[in-house]
Amino acid sequence: MSIRFNVYQQPIGQALPSWKKAKLPKKETITGQYCRLERINVRQHALQLYDAFFNGTDKGLWTYLLSGPFNDFNEYREWLLKLENIKDPFHYAILDKNSNQAIGSIALMRIDPTNGVIEIGSVIFSGRLKKTTMATEAIYLLMKYAFEELGYRRLEWKCDTLNAPSRAAALRYGFTFEGIFRQALVIHGRNRDTAWYSILDLEFPKLSKAFNDWLDPDNFDSEGIQKKSLQKLMNYYVK
Repeated sequence: MSIRFNVYQQPIGQALPSWKKAKLPKKETITGQYCRLERINVRQHALQLYDAFFNGTDKGLWTYLLSGPFNDFNEYREWLLKLENIKDPFHYAILDKNSNQAIGSIALMRIDPTNGVIEIGSVIFSGRLKKTTMATEAIYLLMKYAFEELGYRRLEWKCDTLNAPSRAAALRYGFTFEGIFRQALVIHGRNRDTAWYSILDLEFPKLSKAFNDWLDPDNFDSEGIQKKSLQKLMNYYVK
């Protein structure tokens, strides 16, 4: 891309003559092959999510999250009720299409329609959701929604630099590492350095092809084992 200069011969950014503000997320269901995302609703999702998150199988679930842990269902329900009534972050329950059970939650957050920037965050995967096809699809569904339906230019992923699983996930999903914001937050009485990742709208079409190929039922054998990894497919499409 050639560098543009203004009348003062200073280098300036790419012109965006057709840019319009992105849209805000709506209260609508986003459906995939294996899971669907529904706007958080206490009446519909609270008990199912509490059962998924607090069954004792993953006691470290809340270590790197800004909220939690919670002492009991009532405390969790009150927190969920707040999420239900705010628009940023915009929280979703992740439901298994086979069982119709909510087994995780996720959010679109730091929503900036003027500049076209949005973040996927508050990713909480229960033991039933982690390392499943549904988990990958849930991320992809929000990516696709942010870029193709809402019209954002930049999608962000941020996490604690010490959260190795989240950092690995960001790279697996096709995000580009941008750097570390040192001493960015204080959470649970401790320091947090934050790792930043992003995907741009121009990058997403190739990533989308990789996700679609990976999620294709033909990519899995009779035991549900993948034939081609998402990384291999991304290496093929993103050259």
